[in-house]
Amino acid sequence: MAASELKWKNTALLVIDMQKDFILPGGPMHVKGGEAIVPNVIKAVEVARSRSIPVIWVVREHDPLGRDVELFRRHLYAADKPKPTSKGSVGAELADGLVIKDGDYKLVKMRFSAFFNTHLHSYLQGAGVNKLVIIGVQTPNCIRQTVFDAVALDYPKVTVIVDATAAATPDIHIANIIDMTNVGVATPTLDEWCKSDN
Repeated sequence: MAASELKWKNTALLVIDMQKDFILPGGPMHVKGGEAIVPNVIKAVEVARSRSIPVIWVVREHDPLGRDVELFRRHLYAADKPKPTSKGSVGAELADGLVIKDGDYKLVKMRFSAFFNTHLHSYLQGAGVNKLVIIGVQTPNCIRQTVFDAVALDYPKVTVIVDATAAATPDIHIANIIDMTNVGVATPTLDEWCKSDN
């Protein structure tokens, strides 16, 4: 293993909810800032792969009848409704340019946090991962919940790349980034992260 790879040995990249229903304008769960970060998400994934950092694609894939979705969203799964990120739907696919490759890992979640009722923590422990880099959408919901769970689980280093995450508005995004910074989360730009050695 090269010295540069050793620096990143215990790190994983979590790419959260970069699916068409969240990213594309007109999607039923559209995050206004989502489309703008796609190029940075692509670059972050490329850099992670070049550093031999495992890439974990965290996605929602719901039952088309909404039986596994949060109560406050169940109305979106009625017969005449859009059924966001239903398993097998176009909206559940990753946004254009994002591709799960051999060696990547796909994790399906049903709630905001990638840790809630999933095997993510045990998967990361088994892989020897104790440092997380998190990108995707959206900052006040799935990003924040995943980050705060990682902090609660005592991951010693949690990083959120500020310009590879997004929310409905810049103000919402920045307010949540500040909250995460206040609990010890690193919040570099993509350029800063690309130039860092750990």
